[in-house]
Amino acid sequence: MIFWKRAGFFFSIVFLAVTSTSASAAGNGLAQAASAVSKSSSIGEFSLPSIALNMANGEGKPADLVNVLKIVLLLTVLTLAPAILVMMTSFTRVVIILSFLRQSLGTQQMPPNQVIVGLSLFLSLFIMAPTWTKIQTDSITPYMEEQIDQKTAFSKAEAPLREFMFGQVREKDLELFLSLSKMPKPQSRAEVPTYVLIPSFIVSELNTAFQMGFMLYLPFLVIDMVVSSILMAMGMMMLPPMTISLPFKLLLFVLIDGWGLVVGSIVKSFG
Repeated sequence: MIFWKRAGFFFSIVFLAVTSTSASAAGNGLAQAASAVSKSSSIGEFSLPSIALNMANGEGKPADLVNVLKIVLLLTVLTLAPAILVMMTSFTRVVIILSFLRQSLGTQQMPPNQVIVGLSLFLSLFIMAPTWTKIQTDSITPYMEEQIDQKTAFSKAEAPLREFMFGQVREKDLELFLSLSKMPKPQSRAEVPTYVLIPSFIVSELNTAFQMGFMLYLPFLVIDMVVSSILMAMGMMMLPPMTISLPFKLLLFVLIDGWGLVVGSIVKSFG
């Protein structure tokens, strides 16, 4: 028993010696690495870039402030670009009609939201192609070639969009927002402010999209009613009619080339 105690004591002393030696070696290694880093930083191999913050003390030029404000305005426009794309183009009408089509078919999440949004985006680019081409020709290209200033470029880019929105807005919606703005009745389209035209156009797009969505619902609603009546006549009241009517609706939609008819009707609705 005494032998085992002495042996354990001996092995514990050896273990402490080994650990202390490894710790001292690790400490020496860290010290050498730190000295190497300091030497390399001193000779320029490991250097950090310098950062300087200068104050003009009120001696800056007004042109510098104008350039900064232009950059801030540009960033603001880029932030609002998705809203401009959605609200001032044909995207609103297209995506709502395609959503109504999916609901009328009863296919739940088929096609998925990504497909509907993607199709709506490319259809909007197709519909708005003449407008974008006119903006590119009359505004962006002359401005990039420094033939016109920013104010003229903005007005020339705004004109094709206003022309497109005037072609789709309803007179009733335009008169509504003109009356809400409490401004005198304009004598021409040029006198209608853009901030009045945009909400009028959006409301008109919503009305048109809901009307076309209602027309899409009717044939599929008839199929649901016929299937439901047949199931009730056969005494299958516990069987959901959607389970039976869905294959027939899909078959009818494919046989009549539904996607071609819907997409063609959407594009033709913009004249």
